[in-house]
Amino acid sequence: MTKSVFASAALFSWYDRYGRDLPWRRRWPELAPAYHVWLSEIMLQQTVVTAVIPYFLKFIRRWPCIEDLADAPLDDVLAAWAGLGYYARARNLHKAAKFVAEECRGQFPQTDDDLRALPGVGPYTAGAISAIAFGQRSVVVDGNIERVMARFFGISTPLPAAKAEIGRHYAAIMPDERPSDFPQALMDFANAVCTPKGANCQPCPFASHCRAFAAGKVEAFPIKPAKKVKETRRGIAFVARARSGEVFLVRRQESGMLGGMLAFPSIGWATRGEDFDSNAALDAAPFPAAWRRLDHRVQHVFTHFAVEMEVAVADIAAPVDAVGAAVAGDWKLVTPADLPSLMRKVWKVAHKATAELEMAGLSD
Repeated sequence: MTKSVFASAALFSWYDRYGRDLPWRRRWPELAPAYHVWLSEIMLQQTVVTAVIPYFLKFIRRWPCIEDLADAPLDDVLAAWAGLGYYARARNLHKAAKFVAEECRGQFPQTDDDLRALPGVGPYTAGAISAIAFGQRSVVVDGNIERVMARFFGISTPLPAAKAEIGRHYAAIMPDERPSDFPQALMDFANAVCTPKGANCQPCPFASHCRAFAAGKVEAFPIKPAKKVKETRRGIAFVARARSGEVFLVRRQESGMLGGMLAFPSIGWATRGEDFDSNAALDAAPFPAAWRRLDHRVQHVFTHFAVEMEVAVADIAAPVDAVGAAVAGDWKLVTPADLPSLMRKVWKVAHKATAELEMAGLSD
């Protein structure tokens, strides 16, 4: 399949007219700052554009250059990231910022291989940075581009096994001109025209050569493996509040779910196959107190599993009452925005229950 058949000129014509105006984007021959491209690409991993834009703007206002981000305390970066999920991305973001600022004197690597040496940067992200920020001819294939390639070439191999074949097709049709715009144009085209459902094929400039369109099976591509039913994990979170308003929080381990984030002590949900005995749940409390298990449970969905979390609360006269806790933690005033989404839900349930008791005059 030749480049002329794919009609990259038609793609660029469409992009120049309909392409999205994104805060991290520049049009060829201008190039967006590598810092902006890298930051946006890390945020866009597993997250949609509309959710990323406000986070991206917040980060570049707070840390205008990579040296600023490298100098920031990790806790501040994690707090600013709260709500985006996949917190390992934030930790890797901070590590990579330090590496670029200190080892590379603030200058991003430009080749795919060198970029992949940065924490959190895989083949796709490396290709995106080298193409979009440095104008290099790199293979850049995200989920949107996979869809366009699979349909145009009629790739019947299911994902993820089809990734290598899709990459080869991408490399074969990649034009010499506008290397920065080509992947961005494909992404926008997939987002607006070659959509997962209800693709607008009639005005598509590629329809006459699209194998999926010719077969009348556009929405059948890309071929995906059968969906697995998400498991539901159960657990319990412990919210202890002192009369001063402080709550007991722990720092989760760097590895694993919500790694490195502040959270309420909890058990039973973070590891596959972990036993959770609801009847004995209060025995796992971080320290002795008059724990009350609430009727309302928190529901939360991660990418690969769902969580049903019980919530137990305790009113503590003063933080010192928790000396001898089974887990290391600190008493802090809660700022919900600094907590990961699951723990925000836990706090909302606990705070509401405590407020209702106070209004009823039942609290100590």
